[in-house]
Amino acid sequence: MPVRHKAAAAALAVLLAGAAGCSGAAKAGTGPATGSPAASSALATPTDHSPHGMLLTAQLAMRDARRAKFRLPQEGATGMIFWAPKTGLRLDRPGSAEQLIVLDTTAYLGGDPDTAARLGGRHWEKYGGASAGGSGGTKEIPYSGLIDQLNPMVALTAACAADRPELVGEEQLQDSTVTHYRVSTTVEAYTAAQTQLPPERRRALREALGSDSGRVLTLDLWLNDKDQLVQLRRTGQAPGPAATVGYGEIAGPLSLQAPAEADIVDRGGAALPPVPGL
Repeated sequence: MPVRHKAAAAALAVLLAGAAGCSGAAKAGTGPATGSPAASSALATPTDHSPHGMLLTAQLAMRDARRAKFRLPQEGATGMIFWAPKTGLRLDRPGSAEQLIVLDTTAYLGGDPDTAARLGGRHWEKYGGASAGGSGGTKEIPYSGLIDQLNPMVALTAACAADRPELVGEEQLQDSTVTHYRVSTTVEAYTAAQTQLPPERRRALREALGSDSGRVLTLDLWLNDKDQLVQLRRTGQAPGPAATVGYGEIAGPLSLQAPAEADIVDRGGAALPPVPGL
């Protein structure tokens, strides 16, 4: 295995200070509901080259990256995702100019000529997040089930909390050498590890992955030489046989803006329509 970059040593100091998110996820996984890591794995740090240690390093690298472009090879869709400091998503519908944009608790659908024709000239429909706790409660993130399936930090949190991660080996991916890791978990353990998410988002994620909480998931993760997650494959989730997400321009100069108010029809808290093209 190649020697990893210098950031690993600095990351160790962060972990020892108690600031590493994946260590928290591993602690949360010590109960029977999440499937506790083995004792030796629980002591792994980003400076050891065990599979668990390298996944810890990857989570730190992606936490700091905050954003990336993504592609869904099976659907032909592309977009960008932001996981810090707030949630953001742009999904470009394959074969269409129609888009989905999510900015924290607000979603926008449209941007294409067909939507403008249907709305009398305006190109976008705006949906506000429903209240998580009823009237006056915290606003939910629209389409959070989809967003958290695409979010690399969510996948890495689940991978760090899983038992016995496995090194598959070095491979070639789009002309780059990457390192392939694999873990096995369940829908229940995958969602229970997400202590950084509020309960309503964990519920939405569980529903998106499959109603059977005991359903077995296999996570394949490919890391580049910067310890960044460049491809994720999640096998066993419902309804499809596998979900593959590729990541690029990680920590790049990406931006996401809301459409102009004059080009929007506000649907308020109306029910969200299906995700376009998926």
